[in-house]
Amino acid sequence: MKGRLITLEGGEGAGKSTVLQTLREHIESSGIRLQVTREPGGTALGEAIRAIVLDPELGTVCAESELLLMFAARAQLVRELIRPALERGEWVLADRFTDASFAYQGGGRGQPGARIEDLEVWAAEGLRPDLTILLDLPVSLGLARAGERGRPDRIEAERGEFFERVREAYRRRADADPHRFRVIDASRPLPRVTADAIAAVDALVADWKP
Repeated sequence: MKGRLITLEGGEGAGKSTVLQTLREHIESSGIRLQVTREPGGTALGEAIRAIVLDPELGTVCAESELLLMFAARAQLVRELIRPALERGEWVLADRFTDASFAYQGGGRGQPGARIEDLEVWAAEGLRPDLTILLDLPVSLGLARAGERGRPDRIEAERGEFFERVREAYRRRADADPHRFRVIDASRPLPRVTADAIAAVDALVADWKP
Protein backbone atom coordinates (compact mmCIF):
# COMPACT_ATOMS: atom_id res chain seq x y z
CA MET A 1 0.00 0.00 0.00
CA LYS A 2 1.17 3.49 -0.78
CA GLY A 3 2.07 5.63 2.22
CA ARG A 4 0.44 8.84 3.37
CA LEU A 5 1.72 12.40 3.60
CA ILE A 6 0.72 14.47 6.62
CA THR A 7 1.73 18.12 6.89
CA LEU A 8 1.68 20.54 9.79
CA GLU A 9 1.07 24.19 8.97
CA GLY A 10 0.62 27.38 10.93
CA GLY A 11 2.07 30.78 11.68
CA GLU A 12 4.82 31.69 14.08
CA GLY A 13 4.43 30.42 17.63
CA ALA A 14 1.68 27.95 16.75
CA GLY A 15 3.46 25.05 18.45
CA LYS A 16 4.20 22.96 15.37
CA SER A 17 7.43 21.48 16.74
CA THR A 18 5.74 20.17 19.88
CA VAL A 19 2.74 18.79 18.03
CA LEU A 20 4.99 17.20 15.42
CA GLN A 21 6.96 15.31 18.08
CA THR A 22 3.74 14.07 19.70
CA LEU A 23 2.38 12.88 16.35
CA ARG A 24 5.68 11.22 15.53
CA GLU A 25 5.58 9.14 18.68
CA HIS A 26 1.89 8.33 18.19
CA ILE A 27 2.23 7.22 14.57
CA GLU A 28 5.33 5.14 15.22
CA SER A 29 3.60 3.43 18.16
CA SER A 30 0.99 2.13 15.72
CA GLY A 31 3.66 0.24 13.80
CA ILE A 32 3.68 2.52 10.75
CA ARG A 33 7.07 3.24 9.21
CA LEU A 34 7.52 6.99 9.31
CA GLN A 35 9.80 9.63 7.84
CA VAL A 36 9.84 13.05 9.50
CA THR A 37 11.05 16.13 7.68
CA ARG A 38 10.77 19.91 7.50
CA GLU A 39 10.63 22.75 5.02
CA PRO A 40 12.75 24.25 3.84
CA GLY A 41 15.16 21.43 4.60
CA GLY A 42 15.06 17.68 4.87
CA THR A 43 17.92 17.08 2.43
CA ALA A 44 21.49 18.35 2.23
CA LEU A 45 20.47 20.85 -0.45
CA GLY A 46 17.30 21.82 1.41
CA GLU A 47 19.15 22.50 4.65
CA ALA A 48 21.68 24.68 2.79
CA ILE A 49 18.80 26.65 1.24
CA ARG A 50 17.15 26.94 4.66
CA ALA A 51 20.28 28.55 6.08
CA ILE A 52 20.24 31.10 3.27
CA VAL A 53 16.52 31.90 3.33
CA LEU A 54 16.30 32.35 7.10
CA ASP A 55 19.59 34.22 7.59
CA PRO A 56 18.72 37.50 9.34
CA GLU A 57 21.92 39.05 7.98
CA LEU A 58 21.05 38.31 4.36
CA GLY A 59 19.55 41.69 3.63
CA THR A 60 16.86 42.36 1.06
CA VAL A 61 15.56 39.31 -0.78
CA CYS A 62 12.99 39.91 -3.52
CA ALA A 63 9.75 37.94 -3.29
CA GLU A 64 10.48 36.08 -6.52
CA SER A 65 13.85 34.84 -5.26
CA GLU A 66 12.36 33.70 -1.96
CA LEU A 67 9.60 31.79 -3.75
CA LEU A 68 12.03 30.05 -6.10
CA LEU A 69 14.38 29.13 -3.27
CA MET A 70 11.52 27.55 -1.36
CA PHE A 71 10.52 25.48 -4.36
CA ALA A 72 14.12 24.51 -5.12
CA ALA A 73 14.31 22.97 -1.65
CA ARG A 74 10.88 21.40 -2.11
CA ALA A 75 11.73 19.87 -5.50
CA GLN A 76 14.72 18.11 -3.97
CA LEU A 77 12.73 16.97 -0.93
CA VAL A 78 9.93 15.47 -3.03
CA ARG A 79 12.30 13.54 -5.29
CA GLU A 80 14.88 12.50 -2.71
CA LEU A 81 12.76 11.73 0.35
CA ILE A 82 8.98 12.11 0.14
CA ARG A 83 8.06 10.34 -3.11
CA PRO A 84 10.39 7.35 -2.52
CA ALA A 85 9.10 6.92 1.04
CA LEU A 86 5.46 6.97 -0.06
CA GLU A 87 6.17 4.43 -2.80
CA ARG A 88 7.75 2.14 -0.19
CA GLY A 89 4.55 2.30 1.85
CA GLU A 90 6.04 4.58 4.49
CA TRP A 91 4.30 7.63 5.90
CA VAL A 92 5.81 11.10 5.85
CA LEU A 93 5.20 13.76 8.49
CA ALA A 94 6.36 17.19 7.33
CA ASP A 95 6.71 20.48 9.15
CA ARG A 96 5.30 22.67 6.33
CA PHE A 97 4.83 21.96 2.63
CA THR A 98 3.39 23.79 -0.39
CA ASP A 99 0.55 25.39 1.60
CA ALA A 100 3.26 27.41 3.34
CA SER A 101 4.26 28.97 0.02
CA PHE A 102 0.66 29.95 -0.70
CA ALA A 103 0.53 31.52 2.77
CA TYR A 104 3.96 33.12 3.15
CA GLN A 105 5.08 33.88 -0.39
CA GLY A 106 1.51 34.28 -1.68
CA GLY A 107 -0.41 35.91 1.15
CA GLY A 108 2.59 37.47 2.85
CA ARG A 109 4.71 38.54 -0.13
CA GLY A 110 1.95 39.01 -2.68
CA GLN A 111 3.12 36.45 -5.23
CA PRO A 112 0.29 35.42 -7.60
CA GLY A 113 -1.51 32.22 -6.69
CA ALA A 114 -1.36 31.02 -10.30
CA ARG A 115 2.43 31.28 -10.23
CA ILE A 116 2.63 29.17 -7.10
CA GLU A 117 0.21 26.64 -8.58
CA ASP A 118 2.46 26.28 -11.64
CA LEU A 119 5.47 25.67 -9.42
CA GLU A 120 3.48 23.17 -7.37
CA VAL A 121 2.80 21.12 -10.51
CA TRP A 122 6.32 21.37 -11.91
CA ALA A 123 8.70 21.51 -8.95
CA ALA A 124 6.63 19.52 -6.44
CA GLU A 125 5.28 17.07 -9.06
CA GLY A 126 1.74 18.06 -8.12
CA LEU A 127 2.10 16.22 -4.82
CA ARG A 128 -0.46 17.19 -2.20
CA PRO A 129 -0.82 15.97 1.39
CA ASP A 130 -3.42 13.40 2.41
CA LEU A 131 -3.96 15.39 5.61
CA THR A 132 -2.97 18.93 6.54
CA ILE A 133 -3.24 19.99 10.17
CA LEU A 134 -3.45 23.78 10.42
CA LEU A 135 -2.60 25.15 13.86
CA ASP A 136 -4.44 28.46 13.92
CA LEU A 137 -4.15 31.20 16.51
CA PRO A 138 -4.24 35.01 16.69
CA VAL A 139 -1.12 36.62 15.29
CA SER A 140 -0.45 38.66 18.43
CA LEU A 141 -0.40 35.53 20.58
CA GLY A 142 1.79 33.63 18.13
CA LEU A 143 4.34 36.42 17.92
CA ALA A 144 4.43 36.71 21.71
CA ARG A 145 5.21 33.01 21.97
CA ALA A 146 7.80 33.16 19.19
CA GLY A 147 9.48 36.12 20.88
CA GLU A 148 10.39 33.90 23.81
CA ARG A 149 12.57 31.70 21.59
CA GLY A 150 15.37 34.22 21.14
CA ARG A 151 16.65 36.10 18.13
CA PRO A 152 14.18 35.92 15.21
CA ASP A 153 15.21 34.64 11.78
CA ARG A 154 14.70 36.71 8.63
CA ILE A 155 11.04 35.75 8.20
CA GLU A 156 10.15 35.80 11.90
CA ALA A 157 11.37 39.41 11.99
CA GLU A 158 8.56 40.56 9.69
CA ARG A 159 5.88 42.94 10.98
CA GLY A 160 2.50 41.87 12.32
CA GLU A 161 0.71 42.93 9.13
CA PHE A 162 2.71 40.36 7.19
CA PHE A 163 1.62 37.56 9.50
CA GLU A 164 -2.01 38.68 9.40
CA ARG A 165 -1.90 38.16 5.63
CA VAL A 166 -0.24 34.78 6.13
CA ARG A 167 -2.94 33.67 8.55
CA GLU A 168 -5.72 34.81 6.25
CA ALA A 169 -4.17 32.93 3.31
CA TYR A 170 -3.97 29.75 5.37
CA ARG A 171 -7.59 30.08 6.43
CA ARG A 172 -8.74 30.62 2.84
CA ARG A 173 -6.97 27.46 1.75
CA ALA A 174 -8.54 25.50 4.59
CA ASP A 175 -11.99 26.78 3.69
CA ALA A 176 -11.45 25.80 0.05
CA ASP A 177 -10.35 22.23 0.88
CA PRO A 178 -12.13 21.08 4.06
CA HIS A 179 -11.65 17.40 3.21
CA ARG A 180 -7.86 17.69 3.47
CA PHE A 181 -7.52 20.33 6.19
CA ARG A 182 -8.15 19.98 9.90
CA VAL A 183 -8.08 23.42 11.51
CA ILE A 184 -7.14 23.30 15.19
CA ASP A 185 -7.40 26.24 17.60
CA ALA A 186 -3.80 26.45 18.81
CA SER A 187 -4.55 29.16 21.36
CA ARG A 188 -5.95 26.49 23.72
CA PRO A 189 -3.90 24.47 26.23
CA LEU A 190 -1.40 22.14 24.56
CA PRO A 191 -3.07 18.85 25.68
CA ARG A 192 -6.26 19.82 23.88
CA VAL A 193 -4.35 20.83 20.76
CA THR A 194 -2.38 17.58 20.61
CA ALA A 195 -5.51 15.51 21.32
CA ASP A 196 -7.26 17.04 18.31
CA ALA A 197 -4.21 16.47 16.12
CA ILE A 198 -4.00 12.82 17.19
CA ALA A 199 -7.70 12.34 16.46
CA ALA A 200 -7.22 13.69 12.93
CA VAL A 201 -4.31 11.30 12.33
CA ASP A 202 -6.20 8.35 13.80
CA ALA A 203 -9.00 8.91 11.30
CA LEU A 204 -6.47 8.74 8.46
CA VAL A 205 -4.88 5.59 9.90
CA ALA A 206 -8.27 3.89 10.22
CA ASP A 207 -9.04 4.66 6.59
CA TRP A 208 -5.63 3.40 5.42
CA LYS A 209 -5.30 0.10 7.23
CA PRO A 210 -6.85 -2.90 5.42
